[in-house]
Amino acid sequence: MQFYTKNHPYYCGIDLHARSLYVCIINHDGEICIHQEIKASPEHLMRILEPYIGNIIVGVECMHCWYWVADWCEDNAVDFILGHALYMKAIHGGKAKTDKIDSFKIAKLLRGGTFPIAYHYPKSMRATRDLLRRRMKIIRHGAMLKAHVSNTLSQYNLPAHGTNLRYSQARDALRETFDDKYVQANINLDLNLVEHYDKELRQIEKQVENHAIKHFYREYHLLKSIKGVGKILALTILYEIGDIQRFDSVQKFASYSRLVKCKAESAGKIYGTSGAKIGNAHLKWAFSEACVLYLRGNDDAQRYLAKLQRRMPKSKALSVLAHKLGRCVYFMLRNKTLFNEDQFMKR
Repeated sequence: MQFYTKNHPYYCGIDLHARSLYVCIINHDGEICIHQEIKASPEHLMRILEPYIGNIIVGVECMHCWYWVADWCEDNAVDFILGHALYMKAIHGGKAKTDKIDSFKIAKLLRGGTFPIAYHYPKSMRATRDLLRRRMKIIRHGAMLKAHVSNTLSQYNLPAHGTNLRYSQARDALRETFDDKYVQANINLDLNLVEHYDKELRQIEKQVENHAIKHFYREYHLLKSIKGVGKILALTILYEIGDIQRFDSVQKFASYSRLVKCKAESAGKIYGTSGAKIGNAHLKWAFSEACVLYLRGNDDAQRYLAKLQRRMPKSKALSVLAHKLGRCVYFMLRNKTLFNEDQFMKR
């Protein structure tokens, strides 16, 4: 974790909400200059910060509505940093917790050099990344609908359908399975939603892929050179990473991707691991999925996994392989090189 340590004449901490902002501005000596609540609008923010532009740093906690504040600061040449929500524990402690107190604590963290920095994702790619994340939620809901169809067949002691419901022919074959019209209506509801999702998601995937060519044309094709990494995994990895240059080392990238666990130690004693949920969950999923798909039909990779399983359980062996794939992706994107399976297996 990195902390913001630069000095400024003024520090502004904002406790951010959807409809209001609580703004606290302190000077370099820690004295409060402004401490008040305003409406969440660019006009009100300009009115309160305009006298300090050029001499102030603005910090907010990373939550769902930080986009417009970051964009406003960029448009008006105001220094802005985003705070990592899980590391900003100082604003969550204390006997009393109010918006007024939180905004003051954020300003004090800025001034004291203990403000934890989160990645300020570029505006030009932000909407595409959010669209991919939204697609994943719809995909998972579609999987729940398909599972409900299979479970209903088991519930009425019917044989498994044995087909893939992603195809329209398979869905049509199940529309007259039950004699009871209400049970069939229940199944048809699932099938209709799956069909609608399938249609909408195809359009989304095509739109995102066309847009990705503008941002990551070369990198996109580099990642697809890995066996098992297709369109969705490549897009997810690229848009969750953003700029690979923001990671100084492969160790930091692996930590951000949740591919390694951190040791919890005190007084020479190890108490297990910590920080398992700190990092990017979407990258964790992408590399875990890429690991499983890489093994499919790949004899060399399966032999390597079997070799790992002689020393550790299968679950840990898969984690090691996912970690190895993550490190490989880091160097591929940094050095702009294709995937070399021979070199990958040797290490």
